[in-house]
Amino acid sequence: MPKLAMTLKDILPADGFAGALAGRVWRPELGGPSVAAIRADGVYDISHSFATMRDLCETADPAAALKAASGERIGSAEDILANSADGARDEAKPYFLAPIDLHAVKAAGVTFAVSMLERVIEERAHGDAQAAAAIRVEITKLVGDDLSKLKPGSPEAMHLKEVLIAQGAWSQYLEVGIGPDPEIFTKCQPLAAVGIGAAAGLHPDSTWNNPEPEVVIVITSDGRIVGASLGNDVNLRDVEGRSALLLSKAKDNNASTALGPFIRFFDASFSLDDVRRTEVTLRVEGDDGFVLKGSSNVAKISRDPAELARGMLGRHHQYPDGAVLFLGTMFAPIEDRGAPGKGFTHKLGDIVTIAAPKLGALVNRMVHSTEAPPWTFGAGALMKNLAKRRLLG
Repeated sequence: MPKLAMTLKDILPADGFAGALAGRVWRPELGGPSVAAIRADGVYDISHSFATMRDLCETADPAAALKAASGERIGSAEDILANSADGARDEAKPYFLAPIDLHAVKAAGVTFAVSMLERVIEERAHGDAQAAAAIRVEITKLVGDDLSKLKPGSPEAMHLKEVLIAQGAWSQYLEVGIGPDPEIFTKCQPLAAVGIGAAAGLHPDSTWNNPEPEVVIVITSDGRIVGASLGNDVNLRDVEGRSALLLSKAKDNNASTALGPFIRFFDASFSLDDVRRTEVTLRVEGDDGFVLKGSSNVAKISRDPAELARGMLGRHHQYPDGAVLFLGTMFAPIEDRGAPGKGFTHKLGDIVTIAAPKLGALVNRMVHSTEAPPWTFGAGALMKNLAKRRLLG
């Protein structure tokens, strides 16, 4: 089985500790998680200043608040990272969690032209990977393979919609890809995401699935975008392809949302414009020697991150604890893995590495959702733990 690439050098941003990096650490001696400042000289528990990551994000300047916060040194980032790999973890020692807690976990779908076409293909194939190759050729002849310059909701986009309807080729995926309204859905419940080194889950019913490497933006209750992280919006292509009404089964399963390694808050070294220019890379390594590589550039997104945030949060919909939003991916792997025409699908044990220069790397191993550690620590458990530690009030 391939070894997880879990050295600190591998998972930190290219500029190391230069940015404002925040994470969450499970502290077994306290029976719960702590908000942590990730610094060159160690990982510091700042939960006496900010009981939850939500509280830190809601400050006027999270980066400045993080840098100013003091607290107990939990240990070195190297040691905590080394103990974060599922299957090799000492439960008596601290380990990293997903860096969010009470935030709503939302995702934007069909935000890149390439992935939009793949969703159309899934729909037409009804979840049959064998049929996808022929349909891919047919769809590309109708709409082309470069819709990146087409602004969703524009007169040009609406004209294309009319043409496609006339030809019987319109799709619900094209509707949200080039229509006026973005697709924004709930990816998982607050506290359900897994972090760096954790097992990531595939529903055992699925035989056609893939990783979705994405940038995840952090949004406050009043709509400010204050930072970003990396995420894997694990996707079951066969399930969603059978019916879009099965989106919850395709997207929300135990350990099917991976996020991390840390939140990088906006400051002089990192801004929303950096997010807009981010190149996200993907590497999948299998027990069978298979290696898949790909990339996704946020610059090619059809809807700007700020536009997606406004579509999610406003007078029409409030999130009092803030939210994180997966921005979508342009990466839809079609490379055959096994039988010709079957395309890519995961095999158990695959190691998925999602990386970006200013956000570091998120590394997880794929397992069945039924075999990943069950999610048992929810909002109620968090509140009881924080109350016991006298961190509420």
